[in-house]
Amino acid sequence: MAPALTLWAQFLLCLALIGLAGPELCRSGEAIAQRTGLSGSWIGLALLATVTSLPELVTGLSAAGLAEAPDIAAGDVFGSCIFNLAILGALLIGLRERPVFAAVSRTHLMTAAFGVVLLALALTGLLVAPRTALLTFGHVGVFSLLLLAAYALAMRAIFAGEAARPAPAARPAPAASAGPPLTAALVRYLGAAIIVAVAGVWLPLVGARLAVAMHWQQSFVGTLFIAAATSMPEIVVTIAAARIGAIDMAIGNLLGSNLFNVLLLAFDDVAYRPGPLFAAVAPVHATSAAVALLMTGIVLAALAAAGGTRSRQRGVGWVLLLAYLLNTWLVYRQP
Repeated sequence: MAPALTLWAQFLLCLALIGLAGPELCRSGEAIAQRTGLSGSWIGLALLATVTSLPELVTGLSAAGLAEAPDIAAGDVFGSCIFNLAILGALLIGLRERPVFAAVSRTHLMTAAFGVVLLALALTGLLVAPRTALLTFGHVGVFSLLLLAAYALAMRAIFAGEAARPAPAARPAPAASAGPPLTAALVRYLGAAIIVAVAGVWLPLVGARLAVAMHWQQSFVGTLFIAAATSMPEIVVTIAAARIGAIDMAIGNLLGSNLFNVLLLAFDDVAYRPGPLFAAVAPVHATSAAVALLMTGIVLAALAAAGGTRSRQRGVGWVLLLAYLLNTWLVYRQP
């Protein structure tokens, strides 16, 4: 019991560090947006999502490359995607003061659309690779290369879409009390990013050891517990962004993290030496990929509608949370 208590203490310490640094990451990100004219959606997609997704990157590479546990790697990817969308659902339920989808940047529409594309590619790979001999490059399967190409296309298209938007109206020069200058904001962002990254990377490693100590099932651990652990930075950063009114940044962080998470399957495939990753994982991950695809499609439809009442917004949020619970039940029921 003593080792388990020590691991739980380390787990809570990681959460505390992320909880302290996450709000500063958002405040400095908002200051960078104000000083540079970048949109909150782009800050969330390009800056925050990269930092908050580092735990998934390290966990996947460690699970696939060192432990040769592809189910942990795949479960973390799809479980994190579903968990992030559940966070978005909770955000939609909690933001009662105004409809969100009518006010946020249309960039999120493109991000969600490419999220559907990447998840559809991943789901196809999970269904086809175990049954059909596909083209490989060394031990890396063709679907990993397709994910790399799709992600590169997504980022290029989103960046081009942002660049083509009319420049925002010039803002008055901020007063000294309005926020830090750009250099100070960048330094604060870097410091908070390092803390979130280090604690976020440490968190799933502790979580994996804790799962072994508690004798939890591997597929359940990968899709639910480890995925929740690696998504803690997204939770903290999303809450912090919402509290300062940076809703575009919060949504951009969640949807951008999901894009990056699906891309990680390609990196995990490179790290997994015995063969193509998509052919080695358990069938249960196709279920999680399908649920993640369904949830992303719901978000895409809500963004495309770009309107609706607050009750409809909360309805979308509840549907996302119910989909998360459905996936939890399905994963728990399958071997």
